[in-house]
Amino acid sequence: MSGPAEWAGDGYGSPVGPVWIPGPRDAAEDPDPGRAPRVSGRPEPVADPVAEDADPVAEAAAEPVALAADPARAASGAVPAVPLTHAVLKSLLGAWALAACSAAETRAVEDHLTECAPCAEEALRLRDAVGLLQPEESLDLKPLLRSRVLEDCLGKRPARIPVPGWAAPYDTETARLDALLRDFGDAEWQTPVRLKWFEEERRRSRWTTVAGVIGHLLTVDGLVAAALGLDDPLGPDAPKGADPAARTERFWESSEQPAGREVREPWRDQGHTLVRTVSFAGGGVAELDVDYGGFALPLADAFLERAFECWVHAWDIAEAVDYPYAMPTGPHLHRMIDLAARLLPGALAARRRAGLAAPARGLVAAGAPGRTLHLEIEGAGGGGWDIALDSPAASTSAERTVAEIALDGVEFCQLAAGHIAPEEAAAGQHGDREAIRDVLLAAASLSRL
Repeated sequence: MSGPAEWAGDGYGSPVGPVWIPGPRDAAEDPDPGRAPRVSGRPEPVADPVAEDADPVAEAAAEPVALAADPARAASGAVPAVPLTHAVLKSLLGAWALAACSAAETRAVEDHLTECAPCAEEALRLRDAVGLLQPEESLDLKPLLRSRVLEDCLGKRPARIPVPGWAAPYDTETARLDALLRDFGDAEWQTPVRLKWFEEERRRSRWTTVAGVIGHLLTVDGLVAAALGLDDPLGPDAPKGADPAARTERFWESSEQPAGREVREPWRDQGHTLVRTVSFAGGGVAELDVDYGGFALPLADAFLERAFECWVHAWDIAEAVDYPYAMPTGPHLHRMIDLAARLLPGALAARRRAGLAAPARGLVAAGAPGRTLHLEIEGAGGGGWDIALDSPAASTSAERTVAEIALDGVEFCQLAAGHIAPEEAAAGQHGDREAIRDVLLAAASLSRL
């Protein structure tokens, strides 16, 4: 019974009392090895594990080992019986700010922060620093998000009553302009906007406001509404088939003209009504004529013309408020360019009757091949078109092609909208110079207020 007595702990640094550890001689002399060891004398306790010169980092590293020794205690995430020291808790603040602590460590740190003001201040600084590590994200929606969501929705469940293909560009362009106007404040609605067009060999312009531009679109769209039997925005006494410019002037001079954002709702509601009406009406409605005063267009072409003007004036508004504005999609832009190309022979004949274009070189019977100019439009929405030069009723002919013009799609649209003069168009030209000049001037004459 000469084995030494040592002061044993419970594994967490807390002594529990003297325990006899038998030596070799005691094991041999003890007749009953299964009996508990006998205690004799007063043993000298060993030093406290948490000594003054102990390493706090080593203590923190040893703690998970103690938890692992007791699975039930580790699973519960219980805080150790003996609290961690201030130094250890302070060393855990960085991990706590990054949410990298265990549940037990998190509770221990947060309990400590309620009692230690310096550590609480340090924890706040660390949390703020972690917040700066997060990348800053824009609050603006991604430009293609709306189109992707709509494409996905329509692909999964097609519309029961789809919008006609010839009305889709108008539906899209009015929606894009409406999205631009949605967040305009009162100041933006009063932003000056310069409307430009080409008339009688000269460029014309007129200043108005953003609200004035939307009022202009509202009144000219009213011609299409009247053709469908819908309400005219100028009222029941509005002249039928009036010139679009005259209708616009009447709206601008009216005392009931909305001064700002109030004009957006009637314009948007009218556009929705137009699209809904032609969608329910069926395909036969496309041939219905829309009277523009001096000329008429089939309803399908009138919708394309209104889509083109909506895009052009949305571009004017975006430029006035210094906001980027994208082009229409390729298929929609192609439809708009195709309409302008089909209108060129008639515009050229009208200028010839007014003495503004060179006389016809050779009149032919209706349907017979005549002199032809080939128009090549490059870029998105582009293509090739043959233009009859001497008569709208003549057919085009590759053999009788006397000139060729190549233009970028956006530049051709700017020319047809009256935003650039014919001599400013950077066109690739080959052949009869007189025919080329007459066609470029005819394209510019398609524009109007």
